[in-house]
Formats: sequence, structure tokens, C-alpha cells
Amino acid sequence: MRLLLLLLLPCLLIAGSAAATAADPPLRVTTDGPEYCGQLHARVIAQPGAAQDPARSLAEEGLRLCDSGHSRTGIAKLRRALRAAQGMS
Repeated sequence: MRLLLLLLLPCLLIAGSAAATAADPPLRVTTDGPEYCGQLHARVIAQPGAAQDPARSLAEEGLRLCDSGHSRTGIAKLRRALRAAQGMS
């Protein structure tokens, strides 16, 4: 009996993990290219607090980084700028 349980246990664990994975929500895919930089920058400048620091300086630095080929770092700065600009409104 114990041998049967030991043989079935891995099958049950695999089946349980597959069921849990199927229930997870789908991943949201974002791009990390220049187009996304432009979209984020447009969202930042549309905020009422975009002209004030630190939102302004973060957005400028993020756009500069994106323009020089450092999209991921630029996007991170632009996201920080967006949060800062939203917090000022």
C-alpha cells in the first residue's frame, strides 16, 4: 500500500501544480521599446503636476535615457515621474 502511495504522490503533485497554473490570470505584456517610452511620456505630461519637480526632472531624464537607447531605465524613470505627477494633483 505504501509503495502505491509513493508511486502516485508525484503524479498528484504534478496534476495539482498544473491546475494551479491554469487558474492564474494571464500575464500582462508590456513593451520596453521607444514606443512605450513615448506613451509613458505623454501620460506624464497630461498630469496636472507634471511641470513641478520631481516629476518634471524624472520625466526629462527618462526621456533622455530612452532616446539614448536605455529604454528599460528610461521607462523606470518615466513611471516614477508618472507616480510623482499623479501624487501632486
